[in-house]
Amino acid sequence: MTAPGEKTLHQKILDEIEGRILSGEWAPGTRIPFEVDLAEHYGCSRMTVNKVLVQLANAGLIERRRKAGSYVTQPRAHSAVLEIHDIQSEVESLGLAYGYALLSRSLRKARPLERRLLELGEDGRVLQVLAIHRAGASPFCHEDRLINLSAVPEAEDESFAKAAPGPFLIGQVPWSTAEHTIRAAGASPEAARALQIAEGTPCLVITRRTFTGGSVVTRVELTYPGDRHELVARFSPADTGQKIS
Repeated sequence: MTAPGEKTLHQKILDEIEGRILSGEWAPGTRIPFEVDLAEHYGCSRMTVNKVLVQLANAGLIERRRKAGSYVTQPRAHSAVLEIHDIQSEVESLGLAYGYALLSRSLRKARPLERRLLELGEDGRVLQVLAIHRAGASPFCHEDRLINLSAVPEAEDESFAKAAPGPFLIGQVPWSTAEHTIRAAGASPEAARALQIAEGTPCLVITRRTFTGGSVVTRVELTYPGDRHELVARFSPADTGQKIS
């Protein structure tokens, strides 16, 4: 019997594995020792170990893969569908260090598709910024942004080498309307290289246009690996005009 206040073996194993995951000793993607090895280490049955691993999987801390073992899960970030979110805040909410790197910056006369996306005339000019956002040492989100220079002429003098364009744009031009398009898509060759995943890997792609008055300020496409991100929306019947019946 277990003495009062003394941990059961099940709880001891659970606490030790959970502690290693939450402390970062076992980083996301780390393979957990096999059941037989854990059972030998703790001097218990595989059934005891199995119950611990099931509990950790139910808590979302590990992922169990048939014939491959158990792995520490990647943390998942939440975005509010109806908000313009800050990627740095998303990363820091996971308890990870945020990083940003500019991949390319291109200033030019808008191409036909870009004129349509930004609702520009024949002489419209754009700035395209490609960047990668990181969570810890891992790529987190690929950003492909078009900026309408007639709406934000100040952007032409910004290099965006050290800071992402999003916070700069919000500070320069208060937006009045935003439009979100959300879809599942395979990683494009460009996004796959930046995110260090295979081309065609399932991704969550958020495309957003923001407006000030009747002008499009910017159009951005944010690509996240599908297993590391999820969207959350909270709304009430008043938001949809529907009644609960």
